[in-house]
Amino acid sequence: MKKAIIIGANSYIARNLIETLKSNTDIEVTICCDYQDCHFDNVDSYQKINVLDSDSLKQLDLKVDHIFFFTGKTGTAAGFDEYDSFIDINEKSLLNLLSVYKRQESRAKIIFPSTRLVYKGKEGLQKEDSEKEFKTVYAMNKFACEQYLEMYASVYGIRYCIFRICVPYGSLVPGASSYGTAEFMIERASKGENITLFGDGSVRRTLTYIGDLCETLLAGALSPVCENDIFNVGGEDYSLSDMASLIAKKYNVKVGYKKWPEIALKIESGDTVFDSDKLDDLIGYKRKTSFSDWILRGGE
Repeated sequence: MKKAIIIGANSYIARNLIETLKSNTDIEVTICCDYQDCHFDNVDSYQKINVLDSDSLKQLDLKVDHIFFFTGKTGTAAGFDEYDSFIDINEKSLLNLLSVYKRQESRAKIIFPSTRLVYKGKEGLQKEDSEKEFKTVYAMNKFACEQYLEMYASVYGIRYCIFRICVPYGSLVPGASSYGTAEFMIERASKGENITLFGDGSVRRTLTYIGDLCETLLAGALSPVCENDIFNVGGEDYSLSDMASLIAKKYNVKVGYKKWPEIALKIESGDTVFDSDKLDDLIGYKRKTSFSDWILRGGE
C-alpha cells in the first residue's frame, strides 16, 4: 500500500479526498496536517503544521509515496489588497515544502491543484498548452507554483503532477462546501430567492463533481505515466445561465441579470471549457455524476 501525506487537510478538496480514501485500498494517509489546532472532521492522523515555518515543516517525514498539497488562499479581487498573504500562503508555502523535500531526499510525488484562471478565455476548448493570461494575483500565484515545480524537477529531480481544476461542486462531507458558483446559486434558490447573474450569463465553464474530482486525483497520483506534467481535469460544459436555469426550475424561482461591476468585469476570465483528453486517455477514468442529476438530488 502506498503512503501519503495531505497538507492543507482542512481545505474543501482535501476533506473530500480524505472521505474518498476511506474506501480506497491503494493509498494510506500517514499524516493529515494544517495550521488549525484540529481537523474539522476529527481524523486520527492529524498534526498541526505551519507551512510558512520551515522548522514546523521539518517535523514531517516526507519519505512517503505521495504528498497532496492543498494549502492555498483563494480569491479574485482580494489579492490586490492582500498580496502579502496571497504570496506567502500560495507561493512561499510550496517553496518551503520543496526545500524540506530536497533536504530529506524525498522521492514522493507531489500532487498539486492548479486553476482554470491561468488560461486566457476563449470560445472552444482549452488544452494544457492554450494561451495563458493572468488577471488576478491568485492566478499568478498558481502559475508561479506550476513553474516552481518544473524548476525543482529539472534541477533536483523532484516528482510532481499538476491538475488544473475548473469549477468543482458538491461535497461528500457535510459542511465541506466549496462555496462556489453552484452552491451560491442553490443557497439563494433554496431560500426562495431569485438567482441573479452578471451580464447575460453566457460565460461557460467545465463543471466537475467533487467525487469525480477526487477519484481523478487519486488515479493520477497512482499512475506511473502521470508524472512531471500538467493535466486538465474534465467534466461537463455549462454556461452560467444554463446552471442557474436548472437550479431555478428545481426550486421554483427565477433567474435575473444585471450589469457587471467594473472590477469584476475587468478580472472576469471569459469562457473556460477544458479539453481533458490528455488525462482521460492516460487514466481511463469515467466520470459518474452529472450536474443535472446532482441538482435533482437537491445538491447533495
